[in-house]
Amino acid sequence: MEIVRHHPGPRMSQAVEYNGVVYLAGQVADDRNADVGEQTRQILSKIDGLLAACGSDKSKLLWAQLWVTDMRNFAAMNEVWDGWIDPANPPVRAGLCSDLAAPEYLVEIMVMAAK
Repeated sequence: MEIVRHHPGPRMSQAVEYNGVVYLAGQVADDRNADVGEQTRQILSKIDGLLAACGSDKSKLLWAQLWVTDMRNFAAMNEVWDGWIDPANPPVRAGLCSDLAAPEYLVEIMVMAAK
């Protein structure tokens, strides 16, 4: 099986395809000054674009990890997630609280999907 890397950089690729599965790197918002809801929307839009570039979409999600820096923001993040996710095809999921790469990032999301 061939490994296909999308948007490779010096440290990581944004997406990797292997054996019919698409693995996305953790995604963060472009606007670090946005609130948690807007950061979540921006991240999910990036995920949509990366999945589409790999021939997949959110209805094929298998697994998701969502990190927030403050559990008080968990409900606001979930509100946006719940409006985005395909309710007929939800992935397995973990929600965690953690520091992220920069203090302005409030949310990070990482997913895997079938092709």
